[in-house]
Amino acid sequence: MEYRDREHWQVEIPLVLQAFHTPFTYHFSVRHGEAVAVDWGQGQDRQVRIADFKCTRLLVIDTWNNPAFHGNAQATAPFKTLLPANQITAVHQPAPKFPTHTFRVKAPLLDANQTLCLLGEGPVLGQWRTAQPILLNRMAGQDYLSVQLDLRLQAFPFRYKYGIWDVRQQRFLRYETGGDRVLQDQIARDKHTLVNDGFVRLPDDTWRGTGVAVPVFSLRSEKSFGVGEFLDLIPLADWARQAGLKLIQLLPVNDTTATHTWQDTCPYAAISAFALHPLYLNLAELTEPAQRKGLKALEPQRLKLNRLKTVDYEAVLQEKLAYLRKLFPKQKSATFRTPAYRAFVQANEAWLRPYAAFCALRDKFGTADFSQWPDHSHYHAAAITAWSEKNPEVAFHFFVQFHLHRQLQLAATAVRARGLVLKGDIPIGIQRRSADTWQHPEWFHLDQQTGMHPDVFSARGQNWGFPTYHWQNLAKDGFGWWRRRLAHLENYFDAVRLDHLPGFFRTWSIPVNAVEGVLGHFDPAHPLDRCDLTDRGIHLDLERLTRPFITDGVLEAITGGLARTIRRDFLQPTGNDAYQLKPKFGNQRLVEKYFAALETTEANQKLKAALFDLLSDVILIEVHGKFHFRFGMAETESFKNLEPGQQTTLLAMYQEYFLRQEPLWLREGMQRLSTLKRHTRLLLCGETLPPVPGFVTEVLHDLGILGLTIQRLPRHHYEEFAPLRDVPYLTVVTPSTHDTSNLREWWAENPERRRRYYHHLLLVTGETPAEASPETIATILQHHLASPAMWSIFAIQDLLALDEKLRPKDPASERINVPGTLHYWRYRLPVTLEKLGKAKAFNERLAGMVKHSGR
Repeated sequence: MEYRDREHWQVEIPLVLQAFHTPFTYHFSVRHGEAVAVDWGQGQDRQVRIADFKCTRLLVIDTWNNPAFHGNAQATAPFKTLLPANQITAVHQPAPKFPTHTFRVKAPLLDANQTLCLLGEGPVLGQWRTAQPILLNRMAGQDYLSVQLDLRLQAFPFRYKYGIWDVRQQRFLRYETGGDRVLQDQIARDKHTLVNDGFVRLPDDTWRGTGVAVPVFSLRSEKSFGVGEFLDLIPLADWARQAGLKLIQLLPVNDTTATHTWQDTCPYAAISAFALHPLYLNLAELTEPAQRKGLKALEPQRLKLNRLKTVDYEAVLQEKLAYLRKLFPKQKSATFRTPAYRAFVQANEAWLRPYAAFCALRDKFGTADFSQWPDHSHYHAAAITAWSEKNPEVAFHFFVQFHLHRQLQLAATAVRARGLVLKGDIPIGIQRRSADTWQHPEWFHLDQQTGMHPDVFSARGQNWGFPTYHWQNLAKDGFGWWRRRLAHLENYFDAVRLDHLPGFFRTWSIPVNAVEGVLGHFDPAHPLDRCDLTDRGIHLDLERLTRPFITDGVLEAITGGLARTIRRDFLQPTGNDAYQLKPKFGNQRLVEKYFAALETTEANQKLKAALFDLLSDVILIEVHGKFHFRFGMAETESFKNLEPGQQTTLLAMYQEYFLRQEPLWLREGMQRLSTLKRHTRLLLCGETLPPVPGFVTEVLHDLGILGLTIQRLPRHHYEEFAPLRDVPYLTVVTPSTHDTSNLREWWAENPERRRRYYHHLLLVTGETPAEASPETIATILQHHLASPAMWSIFAIQDLLALDEKLRPKDPASERINVPGTLHYWRYRLPVTLEKLGKAKAFNERLAGMVKHSGR
């Protein structure tokens, strides 16, 4: 583009003839070296159809739209629900006979009976008279307000501003903030000027909402089948509305059925990035009247499972799938003839057929590990299509997914009709043996696994077992797979939680021969080579840095009382009073395999853990002949046994190593996230558990993606608790999540810490209560409600803790997940949604707290 002056650039674009009748959407970008900033041309304000303007020359004057501007977040899908159509005051200002200019401006948060008006200097704009300003049109379905004017009698340049007009009371309320806007233009024959003024300048951080977070499987209703179902979201929404809430947040609802056992219960271990879990299907709703007899026979088992305090995953899934297989032949033909079914298949066949074939082959061969299948271990589209069209089992999975899609859409529509936002969750990873890795192995590094480096949740790191992404291949079509994932979620949700947001910047990559996450490294990263070490005076043998350094002293320090047994059974001497692990114990996977064949005793578990510790006690991780520092290198016994000078040099290199990665990670994260943000109408909320690097926070701000603040997990090392009064507006605040203990559990964990929190954060005097009473819980919730964050979202356990009659006696029974462990995700509400809706005192108290906070 051509530089015009401090505030304006211009470009002349020739228009082909067809463009006159075809709308086109555009955006701007600024390039500075390798950095690219993109303005958000979403919505109809960046859409033009030449035929709408009676001219042969169209001049478009635009305003740069910073993605960080709050109005962009308020123009996303949730606010279409929160500000329903009946709140949009439609105004129709007739166009003049010969319009010369069109003004467009966004105002996503106008109240009911309000519209914008235009005032300014000159005869056409009324010389700033507020009694009769020019009203802007506000039409349902448009992202902007607009007005056409004939400015042939107006002198240029001129100053103007937008204001708010009360349509019902017919009076001017206020001007927008900031200085006057200025339009520099000139009238010419057959020319029309379109002025895109961006957002009206009004306070944009005043709207705040409150929500509840609950997994679907945790819902308990009188009609469900031992587990929460999609249709249970409807009574949940009835309760949430009564309680003054505006949002329901769910965990992922993808199919995770790899083994048909309880080990599939983690909702983040999906076998498909698109398919929904059969667990959430309501059988009664999809059963036709003629087939009710089979449903009636299942009623005793339904009642038995529904009375359980926790989810019996295996029994519920087995009963549901068995019933569906009996029902399928009876309803197949009628279902497959419906227009809704045909439309669903047409829209989703790209993932649906591979997923259905994957499930059929998984069950046929008894494993989701497609590398073990005697047939179709490698995906070939033509062969799978031919095979699946003859296989009724594939059609069965089409049938199940259609009804899941239909029921979730039905529930989502009902939630929105009650004025609530439905927020989903998109897992960062995918199962190693999944329909996606089978269909597109080129998008994954199947020889690596991802997880989390050591943190507050796990000192040994976490290994999720998911393959890492081949981001370079995914980038070739503009991250099309990720964009399709978000587009698919738009069928059901208005907002989405981006799981493990730092993973979009860099992946914690763990070799497949490791069990613990501590042996990983960040990818991408600029590695070290031999010269980097020798140039800094490190001339040690590389084996000394990349393999466990084991002496009697090291062995004693790491394994304690197990040193003698380990020395005898697992080590071999190397000379110089040192040892190495025997080859059959040379990595953590080999050790795991060895102990898997033994009896599971406490002694064996301690031995295995000690050997894992020995194997991870290294300074460098070698990857393809290059080197990366082990996370927490200075804590290893190997490092402590180096000469002081070598320690000092390696510590300096360790700090430099991580600092020099940050520009790379910032660039990668900005490229990936900006692409996703630009192509979705969803409100994006990042999961940013600490520690959160500064470059992640920077990109979140620049892209207008909401961050997450958990008060007891502050981002800065010098803080014990995050000060909620200082969080940015584009933030979600919460006292606990599915990965943490709930408030009542946390309160009992550390008496000294709860005392400091009680007195210094909550500013309550007197003795600190030993248990989190309903009054203490109310104080904590009010503290969060008072924050300036756009959203305060509470785990449903923390809300139920407000009432002695609703919360269970044992808070530990409400734990959903323990990160870093193979956990059974089975928590259920202690009360049915029907009873929750009738808990008048509790609901009135919660609604009163929310209303008093101004949310």
